[in-house]
Amino acid sequence: MNKNSLRACALVLTAAAMLAGCQTQQGTNTAVGTGVGAAVGAGLGNLIGGNTTGTLIGAAVGAAAGGATGYNWSAIKNTLGGHTAGTGTTISEQPDGSLKVAVPSDVTFDTGRADIKPNFRAVLNDVAASLNQNPGVTANIVGHTDSTGGDRINIPLSQNRASNVIQYLNSRGIAMNRMSGTGVGSSQPVASDATAAGRAQNRRVEILLHAPRG
Repeated sequence: MNKNSLRACALVLTAAAMLAGCQTQQGTNTAVGTGVGAAVGAGLGNLIGGNTTGTLIGAAVGAAAGGATGYNWSAIKNTLGGHTAGTGTTISEQPDGSLKVAVPSDVTFDTGRADIKPNFRAVLNDVAASLNQNPGVTANIVGHTDSTGGDRINIPLSQNRASNVIQYLNSRGIAMNRMSGTGVGSSQPVASDATAAGRAQNRRVEILLHAPRG
């Protein structure tokens, strides 16, 4: 490793340490992930590129990946567990570092409707509480349907469902600029539409929570 590469690595590790020092307790894992990602990325970049540019590019990529996958979701998981137990709702960390809350159809909406059911309000109240407690976290709401009725019906229906979730969260104090939504109809099934049980699994809402950047 030449002198330029050594200096670049030192700069990267210093920046990572500074990032770690300015994180909140909730984001401790993000800071650690960012620092480790930067360090590993710097090493790989230097090995691949053999120069300062390669080192810095590797560090930037590593820091982004480390920050995304290192966020500490445990407090939010605990809050969301209040009204999701026994509903079939699943809460899982995704490869991109987001937290997915998947709520099944028997909790969310009646068949062919976009009106939020009472049990779903309780789940959404927990989501809103989590977002209020963690102002850097953003949410993407995705509405899904089964294949019954075709895209002409299902795409607008799934869009309306996502929109109604956003409106409800906004009524609970979540700013609109922290949320986005889309309806994908039946294009992303998680089970076979050939059975009633499979169709029920496909009629769902997914709330993807994204960690703050930077």
